[in-house]
This record gives sequence, C-alpha cells and structure tokens, in this order.
Amino acid sequence: MASPILDRNLHIRAIDAYIDPSVPRERAIITHGHADHARSGHKAVLATPDTIAIMKVRYGEDCAGSFEALDFGVPYRIDDVTITFYPAGHILGSAQVLVEQGGQRVVVTGDYKRLADRTAQPYELVECDLLVTEATFGLPVFQHPHPSVEIARLLKSVADQPERSHLVGCYALGKAQRVIALLRDAGWDAPIYLHGAMLRLCALYEELGVPLGALRPALDVPKAELAGQIVIAPPSAIRDRWSRRFPDPVTCQASGWMSVKQRARQALVELPLVISDHCDWGELQQTIHETKAETVWVTHGREDALVYWCRSQGLQAEPLNIQGFEDDGGEGEAE
Repeated sequence: MASPILDRNLHIRAIDAYIDPSVPRERAIITHGHADHARSGHKAVLATPDTIAIMKVRYGEDCAGSFEALDFGVPYRIDDVTITFYPAGHILGSAQVLVEQGGQRVVVTGDYKRLADRTAQPYELVECDLLVTEATFGLPVFQHPHPSVEIARLLKSVADQPERSHLVGCYALGKAQRVIALLRDAGWDAPIYLHGAMLRLCALYEELGVPLGALRPALDVPKAELAGQIVIAPPSAIRDRWSRRFPDPVTCQASGWMSVKQRARQALVELPLVISDHCDWGELQQTIHETKAETVWVTHGREDALVYWCRSQGLQAEPLNIQGFEDDGGEGEAE
C-alpha cells in the first residue's frame, strides 16, 4: 500500500523533505517540540512559530541551519506540493501536516488529542485520502477519564492531608503546563512550586500567551512552608533524593499510562492521575472514521490492534514501526 506522495519513512519524495526525521536531514518538517519528534541538526526546518520557539529554548538558537515559520491554515507551496498545518491539540504549537499533490491528500497527525485544552491550540479534523496516525493508546482498554475528575482527586487528597506536600510527576513540556492550567481552572489559586527543570518552559508558555498563575521555584523553600502545597517535577525527581526536602510527600504522576496499575506500582506512585495528551481508543476510531481516509498507516504505539480494527472496517491499513518514535509520546519519562 504505497503512497505516491509519502514513503514509509514519512519522506515527501517530490521535495525531499522528511516529517519528524530521527536523524539530521536537509529539509525537516517538525510536528511539535517533544524530543522524539523534534531533533537538532537539520539544515532547514519548517514548523509552527510556537514549535520553533520551543526548539530554540530546548536545543539552542542554532539548533538548525535555518527555520521557517508556518502559521496554521496557511498553504505553503513547494513546486507542485502544498503543505498546510492544522492544530493537533497535543501541546502548544503541535501540528498535523496536510500534504497535497496531484489531487491526493495525506495527513500526518504527529501526536494529537481531541479534548479541549487551553495550553494548546484546539484539534481540527482534516479530511484526507491517507491518514498517518499515532497509536500511543491504541488498545480498547484505554478509555481515559475526563481530566477534571483526576484533578478533583488530587485536590481532595491535598485537602484531606494538609500536613503533606503533593509531588506531581509531569513531563516538562506540555504535560506540566496542562496540569497547572487544570489546577487553576479547578480553583487552585495558591502558588505552585516547580522543579528547576520546569521553570524555563513554563516561562516560555507565559511568553507565548498561556497564563499559568503564580509559580515558584521549589529550591530553598523551607520544608515547613511546603506542607499542603503542590509541587510539579519530572517523574524521575519524585523518586530520588530531591524529593526528601518535602514534608511527608504524596507521590503522584500525571500520565495516560497511570491507568495501567502495574506501571503505577512500578513507578512507586501513591496517587496515579490518568491525564493523557493523546487520543484514547474511542477517539482514535472516531478520528479515522471522520477523516474519511481510505488508507491508514499507524505508528508509534499499539499499531497491531488499530491496524486490525481498521481492516475490519474495510480500510487499507498497515503499521509503520518507525524507529525513534517513543511509545510514550511525552506521557512517560523520556528525558
């Protein structure tokens, strides 16, 4: 099931450009700023303005030979190929890539979620002939609860145990800012304390127009003052010596993987929070139907189950198994 536009390495042949390449390329189109999609060393990068800002903060101003910013919904023509970005809803600046050539439409979703989130531009459905979709949570067992339910559980735990601090393990880009925004929307107005790894990216989100409220570095705050407070940190930090500075901490982790009890136990998480930045099984099915794609390529995640389901619906489908895409997609402890 070959595509005349795109090959299985997400290479657009006619313009010799790669989407989210895992090694440095002459031309790279980057869907979003997570490290399994955005790498340094490309000669020329096309991405949304927010993704470019994120890459420069993470990897340095000179992390690519050149950058070209493309806003959502603006067609960009190279020879007879047209590239258009549409919001993917995954993190700030995350884009789906629509590639058009000779009347054919191909959409590469990158990582995406359909649930509303004020820290990311809202997902937009794009109809196409070939859909290249992620499947991070591509198994029927994954049916994510609404994040407001999980935030309510966190706030109840804080209220019930005011003598303890709550350490919430979050991926530094996207998940941390989303959890902070969810807390604010639920009425938590107190300062939120941050591990040092969170500071610059949270500041960047604020600079890019996403208000997060009062944030404080957790470093050098007297231990007694952190009782009853919420601290956001990388998942690895809540299990190492860094966490000892907090009063009897409740270890939490915000991830779609927290619905898997074994993962939560292995991570020594006392309060797992099932908050995902990806589509669950039902949303993946919904997206495939609504795009009206006749061919579906499935990548990074539970490819086989979604491929099987697509074929049962009469669609042409196959897994891609692209090396370098992490199956956590920013949900776990990459980095």
